[in-house]
Amino acid sequence: MVDHLANTEINSQRIAAVESCFGTSGQPLAVPGRVLLGEGILTKECRKKAKPRIFFLFNDILVYGSIVISKRKYSSQHIIPLDEVTLETLPDTLQMKNRWMIKTAKKSFVVSAASLTERKEWISHLEECIRILLSKTGQPPPTEHAAPWIPDKATDICMRCTQTKFSALTRRHHCRKCGFVVCGECSRQRFLMPRLSPKPLRVCNLCYKQLMAEKEEAEEQSKRVPSPLSGYEPSSGDDSDRSDEDRLEWSPEAEFYTSDVAWSSFHS
Repeated sequence: MVDHLANTEINSQRIAAVESCFGTSGQPLAVPGRVLLGEGILTKECRKKAKPRIFFLFNDILVYGSIVISKRKYSSQHIIPLDEVTLETLPDTLQMKNRWMIKTAKKSFVVSAASLTERKEWISHLEECIRILLSKTGQPPPTEHAAPWIPDKATDICMRCTQTKFSALTRRHHCRKCGFVVCGECSRQRFLMPRLSPKPLRVCNLCYKQLMAEKEEAEEQSKRVPSPLSGYEPSSGDDSDRSDEDRLEWSPEAEFYTSDVAWSSFHS
């Protein structure tokens, strides 16, 4: 069907209509071989609260934006290449049902559909487009994904120190590595993560320690001279020097969205 529609007049008209709705704030979407397969309104779980967003599925990209006037004007256009996308079905919550996560290396976020059938259709079409696209390019599925930001409403206290209470004067911040909601004291550090931004980004203290350790290990490996005794690698002794505090820290690798346990349980 995609090949059949690629060079048709109706496909060109549909894409032109989407471009027109985004106006000058959006990027051109018409390229050779691109086909608009479908559109719909999904609820996106944002930092402050869940909001409706218009989504357009093409055979190679996913486009979404804010709704100003339905079918007439959209803003804040976002374009996601489908070969960078991984999908993950999520359990329902009291507030949101029919949820799934759209994960990429630069940004991951949660959306929900109006019905279970609609969610199945979206996921089915997305997965098929991704499969076809990867088979054409020969590239493997992506393995690195940005952490989704946990909504502000998920907690009234810092998710790292569990002491600082947020208020009008005490702001919430998000760690760009784990996505946790943290206070200023627990997120004073910045770290350069090139796949997310060319500038150093705010990270929580725990993630900063982990990232610095990984960086130092990588630098050490690049400097390491091969030992003349093949297969022999001296012990660093790091395990025995590790403090009790380090042993008790919660691992940032644990999943928040895929767990049925409240986040506070991670600290117990």
